[in-house]
Amino acid sequence: MKKLSIFVSLSTNTNDFQVGLAESAQAAAEKLGITVQISYAENNPIVQSQQLLKIVQSTSARPDAIVFEPFGSTALPQVARAAVSAGIGVAVLNWQADYIAELRRSASVPVFICSSNHREIGRIQAQQAAALLPEGGNVLHLQGPSTSYGAQERATGMNEHNPKNINTKTIKSAAWTEEGGYKAVASWLRLSTSQTEPIGAIIAQNDLMAIGARKAFSEILTIMDRERWLSLPYTGVDGLAQTGQAWVRQGLLAATVIVPPNTGLALEAIVHALRGGPQPPEVVLTEPKSYPSIEELKNRRVTK
Repeated sequence: MKKLSIFVSLSTNTNDFQVGLAESAQAAAEKLGITVQISYAENNPIVQSQQLLKIVQSTSARPDAIVFEPFGSTALPQVARAAVSAGIGVAVLNWQADYIAELRRSASVPVFICSSNHREIGRIQAQQAAALLPEGGNVLHLQGPSTSYGAQERATGMNEHNPKNINTKTIKSAAWTEEGGYKAVASWLRLSTSQTEPIGAIIAQNDLMAIGARKAFSEILTIMDRERWLSLPYTGVDGLAQTGQAWVRQGLLAATVIVPPNTGLALEAIVHALRGGPQPPEVVLTEPKSYPSIEELKNRRVTK
């Protein structure tokens, strides 16, 4: 039997969740007995598109499937169509791609979306905010890049389930990084009204941005103000064992949302289909969970 080869395109190797996606892909490849090539596009959507088109059009190193997480403003429809035309399977990670249904109608290879359940992540963050602020209050909501489908869906999920007694002040980061979170909060702190706003919690859409926010607040010159901001509960998303979960145990974060890396799941679905199984469902979702649990968060607040 031919050894299958799959090309995985990720944004960067400096983001802990992206590194987790790579590790998930490598573990799945070993388990499945396939070859996986992982490429990073340095957070440049043009570079990502060019890398993918090059591998799709290759005559000597053409893979059996490509797996990619878009991070520009589109889900790379040109890449996906070129791949399917060349008989290469396609799995789009963590993004909405309207062209998938169209391609699936005539594709002889697996074509599907494998995504984190972003709206559920937002719902969990709303539950965490309610548990941390049982009497209500204001939260500073630090969102990811405005072009990100995941950031938009997480915001929608949180807004749909936010308790009526909790108000959100939204600021946006240009990147899913600690530096992005730091710069977003540092810019907000330069506003004359920022430090007088009665914020009760900082809810960030990923763990790295939450840590970046803490760093920005730690640089406030007035000791009393600095201590006030750093004493607030901070939450994030991703919940990897060595970062998000560890930061919760260390007290740097009050909570995170564990989001299972989905590259391994995508590879399993592709390989099953290519080895004679059925086409995967159009959308495959992973299910997030709060860390610690919502009940435990509530009990901690009562204890305090």
